[in-house]
Amino acid sequence: MASATITSKGQVTIPVDVRDHLGLATGDRIEFVLNEETGRYEVVPATRSVTALKGIIRKPAKPVTIEEMNAAIAEQGGSAR
Repeated sequence: MASATITSKGQVTIPVDVRDHLGLATGDRIEFVLNEETGRYEVVPATRSVTALKGIIRKPAKPVTIEEMNAAIAEQGGSAR
């Protein structure tokens, strides 16, 4: 069984065999998911496909024109400065 030590900053180095098994690489994110049945946390890769994002934002009531998009971008860009 793989093990790791928590540093004083709360950081953990995930052992290479665990990273390989999960398909993790530098810069990848992970999630800690509580398994309600066992009461234990599971470490899972926090990767999602683009298709999983479908439907996360609802369609506007009316179509937005390119001119309206450009105006909104210009307005937001001007207020960010």
